[in-house]
Amino acid sequence: MDGEDGARSAGRRIAVVLEYDGTAYSGSQYQENGPSIQSELEAAIQKLTTEAARAAFAGRTDAGVHALGQVACFETQSRLTPAEFVSGLNHFLPEDIAVRAAKEVAREFDPRRQALSRLYRYRIDNRAVRSPLERNRSWHVARPLDVAAMQRVARRLEGKHDFASFAGPFDGRTERTLRRCEVMARGGQVTGEMEAQAFLPHQVRRTVGPLVELGLGRIGEEALVAWLDEPRASAAGPAAPSCGLYLVSVAYEGLDFEPEDGNGQSA
Repeated sequence: MDGEDGARSAGRRIAVVLEYDGTAYSGSQYQENGPSIQSELEAAIQKLTTEAARAAFAGRTDAGVHALGQVACFETQSRLTPAEFVSGLNHFLPEDIAVRAAKEVAREFDPRRQALSRLYRYRIDNRAVRSPLERNRSWHVARPLDVAAMQRVARRLEGKHDFASFAGPFDGRTERTLRRCEVMARGGQVTGEMEAQAFLPHQVRRTVGPLVELGLGRIGEEALVAWLDEPRASAAGPAAPSCGLYLVSVAYEGLDFEPEDGNGQSA
């Protein structure tokens, strides 16, 4: 009995994968000016377990930004299984937020500091006529884009650089290693994907914006790349709107969310 009580007092750490439509939220983490994904998740945890838990997130997404694979974690005394956390939290979460999977992790797990990579995707609706169904899901750019030029420059942005020009105000080192920066086009949709261990604030949107300016012929390839050679804080722009941005996934060493972690069923 003493051993069980000791284990119970130590608590557990649960990691969850979140999918959400960020349209109605001021961001993933607490904001003074509106609702957040964090506040909704913590409210659901309290309703499910009666505990006041604080959730930590892998990455901060801005107002209007979406996620397919945001990772968060929290401590709990509850003995619910991961599958029960998925079904229980989803019962209390609003319809625009869902827990896709859950897993018990080590007590020292830190979803932000231990992340090996983050993958972001940006969607552009490049058709002449705007789509009402895409209005909060992608950026509508009606004029045709020079995708080939965007692809060439995207490849030149890969690697280790000082990305100060492609970021919002930031007090710290602005060097980052962009492992992948790719532009793809299919059926009127232009998609950009960027992968790195860590990003500067607004880096993805402040990279997509200039790439679109390039695709529209408003700036040249060398002018865009020059922002890497002569970095100036927030020089690149304009930033692409938040509605087209998605946090796709976050990767960790030795941590995979299998199907059974989410719904109790094997693949």
